[in-house]
Amino acid sequence: MNLLESIHLDNLPKHVAIIMDGNGRWAKQKGLLRAFGHENGTKSVRTTVESCAKLGIENLTLYAFSTENWNRPKLEVDTLMKLLVHSLKNELKTLQENNIKLNSIGNLDQLPKSIQKELNEVISLTKDNSKMVLTLALSYGSREEMINAIKNISEKVKNNIISIDTIDESIINEHLYTHNLPEVDLLIRTSGEHRISNFLLWQIAYAELFFTDVLWPDFTEEHLYEAIISYQKRERRFGKTSEQIKK
Repeated sequence: MNLLESIHLDNLPKHVAIIMDGNGRWAKQKGLLRAFGHENGTKSVRTTVESCAKLGIENLTLYAFSTENWNRPKLEVDTLMKLLVHSLKNELKTLQENNIKLNSIGNLDQLPKSIQKELNEVISLTKDNSKMVLTLALSYGSREEMINAIKNISEKVKNNIISIDTIDESIINEHLYTHNLPEVDLLIRTSGEHRISNFLLWQIAYAELFFTDVLWPDFTEEHLYEAIISYQKRERRFGKTSEQIKK
């Protein structure tokens, strides 16, 4: 059976997040430089973005570059930055044709000025698109995000802008990079690793996790469908019993 036919369009995850892992290993297996793995990974990004838009997924967040990735060899970091600029320029047409709005989260001030410029331009040009929000996590680390949120909330308490007694989940959400996004429903990680790697730790509290051995450059539309079908077979109870959910 065609996998697409097995997907229930009335039970799609509203927010899918993906840890795109395995570019380097993909290249190494083929005797190529790591840069070729990252370059081929951009093809999987395009396929995944278009497939999610076609299905009707409202939010897709991709872990493109973590705060820890700055510690990689300079040549690899420079290559990743160049690929990012190239992709932003090349994929604008795809975003517009698919009515996709670009968003970005992370410590964006750490990015090279050229990337900040391209990123802001594409974000501005797609701001009125409404079919799907594509969020790139760039220079992103969840612990850093939460530390910043705690500092900002503490400053507001100190200045009597908010009361410590009113701090709840909604207040914390308002101070995260993702304040304009819903919680993650489905988290996918490729390459066989079973780690979260400092990605959206608060936002995935009740996400369904899907791990696949497929390396990111080999990730296809069918692999995305497999993850969504797996998600749809699960009972999401959010702490309740099965009987309560079925009422």
